[in-house]
Amino acid sequence: MKKSRKKVRVFQYNAVFQEESDGGFSVWVPALPGCCSQGDNFEEALANIKEAIELCLECEPDLADDRDEAGDRQFLVPISISYA
Repeated sequence: MKKSRKKVRVFQYNAVFQEESDGGFSVWVPALPGCCSQGDNFEEALANIKEAIELCLECEPDLADDRDEAGDRQFLVPISISYA
């Protein structure tokens, strides 16, 4: 008997992590409106946002198909300025 295999697609998203003043991290995914999470440390926030992304795509599968490919070319650059 032949087993059918489910096709798995791999997506890559940019996530923004913000260290909170009272500890922990907030994190969100700009390409998935409303997809955000938090964690007591970076590793926990990373695990939580991965789960949040999976849940967003599970609840709204069209989000995966409607991905803005320009988002694949986005990146963050820290910029320092002098301001008086």
